[in-house]
Amino acid sequence: MRLLRDSHIFASAIREILDVKLLQEVSPGSLTPSQFQILKLMSFNGHHQVGQVADFLGVSAPAATKNIDKLERLGLVARTPSKGDRRATLLTVSRKGRRLVGKYEDLRAERLTPLIEDFTQAEVDQFSQLLERFAVSLIRLEPSRESFCLRCAGYIEDDCPVGRIHGGCRYQKARGEHPSADTAAGV
Repeated sequence: MRLLRDSHIFASAIREILDVKLLQEVSPGSLTPSQFQILKLMSFNGHHQVGQVADFLGVSAPAATKNIDKLERLGLVARTPSKGDRRATLLTVSRKGRRLVGKYEDLRAERLTPLIEDFTQAEVDQFSQLLERFAVSLIRLEPSRESFCLRCAGYIEDDCPVGRIHGGCRYQKARGEHPSADTAAGV
């Protein structure tokens, strides 16, 4: 039971301190974590259509549209017509949106650095490996989903442990792309 308790404490601390609190510090108009995840994913990975965003987040197209509308009102994303399909609209992150994501990632790194300075690199690596093994074991209990998981919070890498379970990252397969060096680095 201690492992379960400590796992919950760890997960809630990450969410509250390194996700929600940082988002409140950097975001205009109080973005929700879902809205920020849309913004971050698009800033790392280029143009998307509303339907793709809905699929990635596991929400309905109207729910995705509502979130995207707020991002657009805040000047963080723009809608542009697709050159290849006049019916389709592409979503692009604005310069302001990219700056917000960059500021969030910089602040996150700034907050994490003092925490891991008390550990050796070997301890950090071992902790990461144990977290990965535990998470992958837990995920294996769940039936395989055909939807996109984005459990990585948009830090998409070729060697995703969840992707290994499912035969590759479904997001990358749908996009027909591989992450750039900037994506893998969290930039």
